[in-house]
Amino acid sequence: MASPNTQKFYIDGEWVDPVSSATLDVINPATEASIATIALGDEKDVDRAVTAARKAFDSFAATTREERIALLERVIGVYQTRLGDLAEAVSSEMGAPVGLASAAQAPAGLGHFMNTLEALKKFEFSETIGTTTVVYEPVGVCAFITPWNWPLNQIAAKVAPALASGCTMVLKPSEIAPLNALVFAEIMDEAGVPKGVFNLVNGDGPTVGAALSTHPEVDMVSFTGSTRAGIEVAKNAAPTVKRVAQELGGKSANIILDDDGFADAVARDVAAMVVNSGQSCNAGSRILVPAARMNEAAEIAEKTAEQIVVGSPEDSGTHVGPVVSEAQFNKIQRLIQTGIDEGAAVAAGGVGRPDGVDVGYFVKPTVFADVTNDMTIAREEIFGPVMVLIAYDDEDDAVRIANDTNYGLSGYVSSADPAKARKVARRLRTGNVHINGAPIAFDSPFGGYKQSGNGREFGKFGLDEFLEAKAIFGDNA
Repeated sequence: MASPNTQKFYIDGEWVDPVSSATLDVINPATEASIATIALGDEKDVDRAVTAARKAFDSFAATTREERIALLERVIGVYQTRLGDLAEAVSSEMGAPVGLASAAQAPAGLGHFMNTLEALKKFEFSETIGTTTVVYEPVGVCAFITPWNWPLNQIAAKVAPALASGCTMVLKPSEIAPLNALVFAEIMDEAGVPKGVFNLVNGDGPTVGAALSTHPEVDMVSFTGSTRAGIEVAKNAAPTVKRVAQELGGKSANIILDDDGFADAVARDVAAMVVNSGQSCNAGSRILVPAARMNEAAEIAEKTAEQIVVGSPEDSGTHVGPVVSEAQFNKIQRLIQTGIDEGAAVAAGGVGRPDGVDVGYFVKPTVFADVTNDMTIAREEIFGPVMVLIAYDDEDDAVRIANDTNYGLSGYVSSADPAKARKVARRLRTGNVHINGAPIAFDSPFGGYKQSGNGREFGKFGLDEFLEAKAIFGDNA
């Protein structure tokens, strides 16, 4: 069921008309047709939402752990009843295949609420150090700016720990994929989140995003998106000395070691990399293989890519849907052509839509072989179903290449010898590493080194981000 609130914002516990008259069409990337029109906010809408969050903060910050546990439990209960609506929204507005939207995109948000609930039950909000009592208090009013690629995952990874810690908040979801966030706000409302604690204003980054990050009554900005946009958020937040948490871009290396597990790992990871049309910040898009096995890796990658079904998100047999927008499609096409121009060998895919496809932002799953780490396609985050095969001489060389990047979000290591994989994993300068295809765990920290951001999300680590530490000296004298 589509949200009836596309022309409204959720502020102070009510669906309200915007101050601004601006609107934006939401485009289905599979059909290129408009499926909804949303209102776009401005500085006055932001100020109204922030004022509501500030007014609600003192009373919500004073709630007990038990009250916030009960609130999260209510949110979880309502969320479960709207899983179908959330999946439908995500699939239509950003192109996720129905299977992925139902099995991963929509449940991801639920998973964060459930893991945050367990973390809240165990979290110690005070401790004694000598004669000092240290108490952990909510940071205040938070602004959340979230992207379109895994929208519910990234909304819930912020909202759940903020609620658990006693913060109030204003959410600006991506204007490209905002419909799921409207359903999310309806869930918050039905669950009885107190007035002003959760607010939503739709809008673009230069207007609503900038107004939130500069607002003097906002204490913290949590941003997920591109490194370029994250830098702008940090600049905007600096004059008011806000706390800024950033989960930014990535160009993650996937080291496949030279042993009996090699062929299976290549096939598995080529297929995994195109999930969500390759639109994941932690995608293992740089696949590092032994130099002597480059041709073998390219052949395996080609065969795997040929079996990947690109098609309508509504078809149950689709593996890869469209990328999210025309702008994203054009960027990916430009980078594929750049790879060709710089001398990389196309092992699979290439420029243009898949054969027989004339409408929609569909990209061929593309694999480049014989790539060197100085090529544009090895340096820039492509954010599409495009991966590169890079040769290494030995383990030290593989680690050197993996760490030779401005990013440091994720990494991957595969080997038939888990001890060898663990040893290599510890040498990677990244916020997380997957060994032998292990999935993300929502109770473990997620975030990056270097230009992939700062701070950590998920579980108790997400709670830490929304708390201030206060030392009360002599309290235990």
